[in-house]
Amino acid sequence: MTADALAPNAFDGLDQRLLGALGAIAGAAMRTGDLIEALERSASRQGLIARDLMDDVRTRQGGELIGDSAPTRRLRVEIGLIAPSDFSVLIQGETGVGKELVAHAVHAGSRRKDEPLVYVNCAALPESLADSELFGHIKGSFTGASADRHGKFEVADRGTLFLDEIGELPLSLQPKLLRALQEGEIQRIGSDRILRVDVRVVAATNRDLVKEVESGRFRADLFHRLNVYPLRVPSLRERPEDIPLLVGHFCERMRRRLGLGPVRVTQDTLEALKTYPWPGNVRELENVMSRLVLRAASTVEPGAPVVVPASLLGAEFSLPAAPRAQPQAPATVPAPIRPLREAVDDYQRTLIRQAVDQHQGNWAAAARALGMHRSNLHHLAARLGLREDGR
Repeated sequence: MTADALAPNAFDGLDQRLLGALGAIAGAAMRTGDLIEALERSASRQGLIARDLMDDVRTRQGGELIGDSAPTRRLRVEIGLIAPSDFSVLIQGETGVGKELVAHAVHAGSRRKDEPLVYVNCAALPESLADSELFGHIKGSFTGASADRHGKFEVADRGTLFLDEIGELPLSLQPKLLRALQEGEIQRIGSDRILRVDVRVVAATNRDLVKEVESGRFRADLFHRLNVYPLRVPSLRERPEDIPLLVGHFCERMRRRLGLGPVRVTQDTLEALKTYPWPGNVRELENVMSRLVLRAASTVEPGAPVVVPASLLGAEFSLPAAPRAQPQAPATVPAPIRPLREAVDDYQRTLIRQAVDQHQGNWAAAARALGMHRSNLHHLAARLGLREDGR
């Protein structure tokens, strides 16, 4: 801080203590400004570091949907269609199919990708704490609330909130979630103040929410609000063509994690893996491949190629046995060819006997059934050696 004047004694009347105080205030302001600028630079750097680390984690853990089957391609198209919007998304699928991976893909393709994706496992929330976890609380609002706390909705403001296992959310909390979705308004426990948040909600479940609504365990209005754009993740049984690609991905991950040489899976192993029904889906496949690679690697030297044979698989992965050849019946020896006249005579004898028997020995009736005159039938029967009674 400087002060200029033309006269040498222009400042003689100023109080030196006042000048010292002004100087101290100015110095403190400058120092505070420098500290704020340094903190902003540090926060920006830490944010970039955190974002890069999250990107790296997603890459290492499989940040993309792996596979080229028709169901996987359809799912990618659906994600590309819904991701840029701000619609709520309901991801449905069996356990272990990769619903969280789909949620990350939706967030990464949205306009909110540079903001946080906040994860909440609704199945792990005790009912007594779920309200505070999602919407926050103020100090003293309940026993143990020693300080104000931001809920997940506030943390995810301008970003995405991923509600995993949404079907497990307590029924008592669903009206507050519905209000947050419809109005963008939340209220901390113990506070009268309404807070506005800008949050996109992506939910996931392995339950049939339609049945949950019918049974009264899930609110119909909340279901329709979440189900603006449903995404169904196919099971591994529906896309066996993707299993070789997934196997290669998991083998490479284990190779890096364990510091192994090249890892190769035999064709017999792949065929057995493709025929297994995979009740645990991709998560089960990952666990199986981790065990197989670890077992196969234990028998080779460090850095040597690792081969995963089918013999390391359990009995449940056995390929169906090839059908056993049925013993063929011995070939029937064809009957020798008889003279035509002899065969015709035998055939006529059989017909005459049947006609006479059917008409209780009445030759006249038998002749009419055979379309012959009675006398002609008697002459033919005599020639064929049949007695008068037809026996």
